[in-house]
Amino acid sequence: MSKFEFPPSIKSRPVWGTLEARQGPAHLFISDAEGAEAILDVATPEIMKTAHIIYIPKGADFADQLRALNPAQFYEGPSYAASVQRIRKTLEDAKMGLQVYLSGTEGLMGQAQNEAMQAGIEFNAIQTEHRGSTARRMQCVHCKGITEDVETDPFVCSHCGLNLFVRDHYSRRLAAYQGVCIDAEDPGNVPEPKGIYE
Repeated sequence: MSKFEFPPSIKSRPVWGTLEARQGPAHLFISDAEGAEAILDVATPEIMKTAHIIYIPKGADFADQLRALNPAQFYEGPSYAASVQRIRKTLEDAKMGLQVYLSGTEGLMGQAQNEAMQAGIEFNAIQTEHRGSTARRMQCVHCKGITEDVETDPFVCSHCGLNLFVRDHYSRRLAAYQGVCIDAEDPGNVPEPKGIYE
């Protein structure tokens, strides 16, 4: 099973739920990697008749299992960036009552949640479930660059090269955690990197 129990943290840190099948005229599932398992857990033939699944494998291989559910529409994208136009168009064309389900990594869920909210879907109406990697999408507060899939603390900003402390502070607007220079006052004094949840 690819579920992870996140430790308690500050209020701005997202709390992910568990997907539940809901009644509605249409169902949009956006998932990456092991997030497909959450779709498989809630899928019913009735829901799949009006379901649109957007799946980004990220090295996992659940595409055949998802196709076997016989959704009304299925799209497999190479990355979130390559899939975002499809996500936007689907949300733009959505009718009242669309059920939105997001599952997989925090980076995918945060970005897709942001797109859904910009399309007018209430934050509390969007279901989420974390599955798979606990790597974070991080923003450097100094250069504003985003580094994807950060697994260690501290890490080196992929844009400006600063050594950044991985904070639990999360920006819903950016769908990213915030990273702050760890050796600003004592350059070079950087602790050994370790896993974020070690």
